[in-house]
Amino acid sequence: MKRFTEKVHHEQQKEVVWIMQERHVGRPELVSEKRKSIAEQEDDSFKTPIVYSKRYGVRFCGMEKLHPFDAAKGGHVLKFLLQTNILQAGRFYEPTEITKQDLQKVHTRKYLRSLKWSLNAAKISEIPLLLFVPNTFVQRGYLRPMRFQTAGSILAGSLALRYGWAINLGGGFHHCCAYKGGGFCPYADITLLITKTFEEERNVETAMIVDLDAHQGNGHERDFYENNNVYILDMYNASIYPRDHEAKLAISCAVELRPRTADETYLKKLRRSLTYSLNEFRPDLLVYNAGTDILLGDPLGLLSITPEGVVARDQFVFATCREQRIPIVMLLSGGYLKSSAKVIAESIVNLKAKGLLAC
Repeated sequence: MKRFTEKVHHEQQKEVVWIMQERHVGRPELVSEKRKSIAEQEDDSFKTPIVYSKRYGVRFCGMEKLHPFDAAKGGHVLKFLLQTNILQAGRFYEPTEITKQDLQKVHTRKYLRSLKWSLNAAKISEIPLLLFVPNTFVQRGYLRPMRFQTAGSILAGSLALRYGWAINLGGGFHHCCAYKGGGFCPYADITLLITKTFEEERNVETAMIVDLDAHQGNGHERDFYENNNVYILDMYNASIYPRDHEAKLAISCAVELRPRTADETYLKKLRRSLTYSLNEFRPDLLVYNAGTDILLGDPLGLLSITPEGVVARDQFVFATCREQRIPIVMLLSGGYLKSSAKVIAESIVNLKAKGLLAC
């Protein structure tokens, strides 16, 4: 055994030694688990390009329940997907926490320092009680989960280029820009995703943001103002937050909706605007901000789209991208009904059934 160990040079061969040693002490159950671990590390083909981590969930000793946002939406979506067998446990990608150095690729040092004050985090999250919470707990319960979701968006972007599509069960913080957060959004994950992709992928020079959250995506609009390599299609309720008129100047194709817009009008405008945009601009990557705050009854979106309308919306966007061979990365963004998670899961199930999630 000693002579064999001295000859091996590869990690897989070292694992063989470990397995043989475990057999010697009579623990075959560990041998089986280790073999599986080796196979999974060597081959990601068994995984689905869906990104999630249990660290996505925001927790404040129950304080998160005071907020309209479902702090565990990604986890609830995952649960539904596991129940329908669209996804199997362990067969998705898990991000690691984004580093300070990567955040600084977009965010100013001044802004990142401001998050060390609970007052600023309270303003961004719109949870006033956070003002009285020590920043250590704010970091752990709110900002760290957001950093994991931000890393998930970046990872999903790279997976979309590899598989043709990817879905992050979180992210879509479209109200945050390089120097300012807001609207529950502490990090500019969309800007970070695109910026990092441009830096690391030589074949990716252009990107399109299709923002179908009910709210205007003023964060990425401020970041990509006058950037000719990024095209922004934003379809939103013009009567609600943030009403950022300066940021609107960065929108390439703006579709302003009236409150209570319903399925027929919504889908008609979407088909027309996305077709127009892709005729105007050919992206190497499409970032789809798929907010479900457009649902009927959502207290903040104030639109009237049915669950069937959301499913049809997602199907049209994915089908268009897959037909034109444009890699698409989907982010969950807003959605303030408890039913949002189920609607998202049902939409993903439909995408699978329609053959739009083939890799």
